[in-house]
Amino acid sequence: MAEQLRLMHVHAHPDDESSKGAASTARYVAEGVDVHVVTCTGGERGSVLNPHMDRPDVLANISQIRREEMDRAREILGVRQDWLGFVDSGWPEGDPKPPLPPGCFADVPVEEGTQALVALMRSFRPHVVTTYDENGGYPHPDHVRCHEVSVAAFEAAGDPERFPEQGAPWQPVKIYYHHSFHRARTQALSDAMEARGLESPYLERLRDWLPDPAHDARITTRVPCAEFFDVRDRALIAHATQIDPDGAWFSIPVEVQRQAWPTEDYELVRSLVDVQVPEDDLFAGLRAVSGGPDTVVRQALADLAAGRLDARVPVQPVKERA
Repeated sequence: MAEQLRLMHVHAHPDDESSKGAASTARYVAEGVDVHVVTCTGGERGSVLNPHMDRPDVLANISQIRREEMDRAREILGVRQDWLGFVDSGWPEGDPKPPLPPGCFADVPVEEGTQALVALMRSFRPHVVTTYDENGGYPHPDHVRCHEVSVAAFEAAGDPERFPEQGAPWQPVKIYYHHSFHRARTQALSDAMEARGLESPYLERLRDWLPDPAHDARITTRVPCAEFFDVRDRALIAHATQIDPDGAWFSIPVEVQRQAWPTEDYELVRSLVDVQVPEDDLFAGLRAVSGGPDTVVRQALADLAAGRLDARVPVQPVKERA
């Protein structure tokens, strides 16, 4: 190929890049793909979830420590990484929930976050972008805002009239949502543990988790990456304030995971290149393009300028979603 493939992951907090899609990230890095992680906030209001790290000195320096953890995870995964520059919103607790802290990521206008992300997209020039679905993967206000900003930036990055001060237009050609923790995968892991005479950590959760065929049908792309699960786990452990190495994250042996569910799963939401789903590659439709993947982007930009292409057209009809 004339140009290197480029992948951008947009995440809410440090550690999200290691808990969602990290094995497929490691696979693509090993293949020579240039991968860039955008971290929207510094995780300043995150709790210390590892009891071994729940100490006054850690709590007093949580912002710096989480940045150092991100540096270690970045090195393990072999990616570039930038901070979008916003402050963690925290997890609102109570009924009713309290207002968001003033000036936090979920409190600032979507346009502000979009502008910052457009600048990074135009600088890095990804062919593919990943983010969270409309529910944020789970309803943390930063995850929901990350979704909103990512989708808005995908649409704005190729428009020369939007944020012209942020660099020359660049149009990513595919955007995906992560679907890391869906029920089918959880059931398969649980069944695999029981089949081996081992205790499943998911039995109680699965009892209350009804099957949702409509949600399962959203997955379009399963990326084989089992051989990189160990890299994922090392990146997770690097986030020591968030991940207990003796905790639930590691209760399923890696070999069981490799056999029961050897992929990481995504939903292709929009594509400006012809594809067929289901896929097994985030770069499907981009690898065998004459002239390299940037050719597809140049054509998309030309079509957008001429009014022949709408970057907001989904790859398939989007049903009403909760």
